[in-house]
Amino acid sequence: MKPEIKNLAKDLIRFIDASPTAFHATENIESTLKKNGFLQLAEDVSWKIKKGGKYFVKRNDSSIIAFVIGSKSPTQSGFHIAGAHTDSPLLKIKTETENCAAGIIRVATETYGGPLINTWFDRNLGIAGKVMVKTSKGYSVKLLKIDKPIAVIPSLAIHLNREANKGFEFNPQNHLQAVISTDPKDKEVLKAIIAKELKIKKENIGEMDIFFYDLEKGKLCGSEEELISSGRVDNLQMCHSILEALLSIGKNEKTAVAAFYDNEEIGSKTLMGADSNFMRSILERITLLLATGKDDFYRAISKSFLISADGAHAQHPNFPEKHDPGYVPKLNKGPVIKLSATFRYATTAESSAYFVQLCEKNNVPFQKMANRSDVPSGSTIGPLSSATLGIKAVDVGNAMWAMHSVRETAGTLDHWYMTQTLISFFRE
Repeated sequence: MKPEIKNLAKDLIRFIDASPTAFHATENIESTLKKNGFLQLAEDVSWKIKKGGKYFVKRNDSSIIAFVIGSKSPTQSGFHIAGAHTDSPLLKIKTETENCAAGIIRVATETYGGPLINTWFDRNLGIAGKVMVKTSKGYSVKLLKIDKPIAVIPSLAIHLNREANKGFEFNPQNHLQAVISTDPKDKEVLKAIIAKELKIKKENIGEMDIFFYDLEKGKLCGSEEELISSGRVDNLQMCHSILEALLSIGKNEKTAVAAFYDNEEIGSKTLMGADSNFMRSILERITLLLATGKDDFYRAISKSFLISADGAHAQHPNFPEKHDPGYVPKLNKGPVIKLSATFRYATTAESSAYFVQLCEKNNVPFQKMANRSDVPSGSTIGPLSSATLGIKAVDVGNAMWAMHSVRETAGTLDHWYMTQTLISFFRE
């Protein structure tokens, strides 16, 4: 395997390790964009943009859309858009639930998205998220990342539940409470931990969007380091590929747009989700600022294309029967084109053919995925974005095992393949 392929995977792991929540992923994307000459625009002020200019816009500190203005107007060439999501399944901390049981201080959690719950037990957990801090001028936002073992959710010994290995249905309210102290005399332990980390007084802590996350760092594994093992591969891997592709753009005819949305894991119907006006408002403003006619926006949209990039299920070697025999994506065999008769994915025959051509142009192998007919398909941002914007779209992703586990596995080579394909897409 070429060194540049492993180096890209190692950079992905660094990005994931630094991004325990959507807030941190967005902050890290923002930092990278600024280092590469992108200028921040605010939605509540007038914009001044120019051909060749590089810009980005944020919402809620958890979603970000970046774009490079092409030399041709969008009415001539349309937009080339690639989208992914910044959030991953996590355990959100219910900050007002600190309690004592069996002499132990605990806090309750709420599942965010659809985590594979049994993988969260007996892990060293840190705390990360967004904290509102009271100041003399009102509230300010601080990002929190406590990168050391603060909590654990202990599993029940098999001696006390002899049927555990036959399957156990966890009750999220009762069984997902995390231990944060063994001193029953402690009060407001959670706030004390956070106040110490942020160097503020406990009484100045306001509302918080904070989560537990697994502290184990990502690693390359396998006999040839051909596997990426990490948390939050879904979907920070695709965020990283899209960001790398966007940064590769030089002089371009088409306007390239990279979208990094929050809240895909809970349906995207939020202010900062793919099922909002975030993308449409930006594309419309770009077109209006460069336009010559009233219908330019709609003409631009009709010439545009969206690649929605999210994780895909690789055939599991221990559960091969879970796939339709005609669609068995494998690790390190190239990007996966995702198909669904009910349009849980946005792919059509036409959009699939376009992506296939991109792959063939770059000597990148590709695969296809459709769920078994008796297994409901997952969903992603593709259909929502395509319908909301009226843009042709294809849903793709890299094959992976254990999606939504606290630790997922993907292919080192696949990350390279996807990134090269997206680079070609943006440079067209």
